[in-house]
Amino acid sequence: MRINREIIRLSVPAILSNITVPLLGLCDTAIAGHLGADSFIGAIAVGSMMINVTFWLFGFLRMGTTGLTAQAFGADDAVALRTVFSRAVTLGAAIGTLLLLLMYPLREMLLTLISPDEPIRSLASRYYTIVLMSAPALLATNAVQGWLFGMQTTLIPMTVAIATNVINIAISLTMVLIFHTGFIGVAIGTLSANWLGLLLALILARRKAGGKLWIPFRDVFTDREGLGRFFRVNSDIFFRSAAIMAVSLGVTAIGSRLGALTLAANAVMMQFFNFFSFFMDGLAFTAEALTGRFAGARDFGMLRRSRNALLWWSAAIAALFFGIYCFAPDPIVALITDSPTVRADIRNYYLWLTLIPPLTVAAFIFDGFYIGLTATRTMLAATAVSALLFFGICFIHTDGIALPDNGRLWTAFLAYLAGRGTILAALSPRVFSPSHITTSVKTA
Repeated sequence: MRINREIIRLSVPAILSNITVPLLGLCDTAIAGHLGADSFIGAIAVGSMMINVTFWLFGFLRMGTTGLTAQAFGADDAVALRTVFSRAVTLGAAIGTLLLLLMYPLREMLLTLISPDEPIRSLASRYYTIVLMSAPALLATNAVQGWLFGMQTTLIPMTVAIATNVINIAISLTMVLIFHTGFIGVAIGTLSANWLGLLLALILARRKAGGKLWIPFRDVFTDREGLGRFFRVNSDIFFRSAAIMAVSLGVTAIGSRLGALTLAANAVMMQFFNFFSFFMDGLAFTAEALTGRFAGARDFGMLRRSRNALLWWSAAIAALFFGIYCFAPDPIVALITDSPTVRADIRNYYLWLTLIPPLTVAAFIFDGFYIGLTATRTMLAATAVSALLFFGICFIHTDGIALPDNGRLWTAFLAYLAGRGTILAALSPRVFSPSHITTSVKTA
């Protein structure tokens, strides 16, 4: 196997999906922006934030499924592949149904936390209520996407993601322009697209599996050993996501308390991190798939080769972005905002922007390695320790606890990511050792 060719085959569709899906996701905002009232745009922003917060913690349905599936694929265990698929999709649908039952208290809690003005509150509430009706479909689709990554294909997940967004655009425009449903049509478009996206994902996954996807429902939760491992992996990722959410909310909350100018500047600066993450997440998905595959096959030679090649690719991408952020920050900022005051404020933080690629690259790629090896408990510990580092740098001063300035906030954020990567890298020799993999990686 030519490992670099395999890395390119898996990474390019994942990167393209990461880049294009957010662009297509602007559809809701664009349509709302032409409905004649500024409150529609605000309602979309608030409603989308509420949806994202609701589903953030359930990212384990994608990540945990990828690692378990990749190991089963490497071991050529057809029964395990079907078992992981059935458990993950069933769990996704079950959690989605539970969210439907908790819809009203969740909605009111989030609206209270965000505290939007009227009529944005009313519109955002209606948007959230309608879109959340697709919760079982969205979470089940995440599980299917993770399974497909583990089956060594990123092209199919990219197809599903882009198709879902195109369907969203088509239905939203039809509802608004032809049926004159106004703002509600945007929510209906998203709801319909999520359910149709699940149908497409199941069809393509069934084709990938050669027609055999499911195990009998009575067998989904009967294997205690396999079921225990399934829930251990996913619970570790769940709590890891909670730690990541705490840091993300901390960055937003602290930034908002430093004033409107700082909040706007941070929103622009975060795009530098997001754009780098589009590329690194694509490479991390590849790391999950290949690492899990070779660990499951007990092919330690290919495991080392793929790890080393992925580290070189990561270093190359980080070096490329470091050069861009060093020598061309002004044009990038100008593309995002034309506000002279915001642009002037961001110039004070160019050092932090240039440090994003070299300081955060390890966190991305080693996350991929650890998910592929299902070494999720170590991931959780590294994230928790790094989150404590973030809050410690933010709030512990020589004169006691105080609100940090923006430079300290960004120092804390980069230290958190660098800390995650450093801890995972330092522990990786043990995690990658044949003896550890032989005793800890199981496909049953």
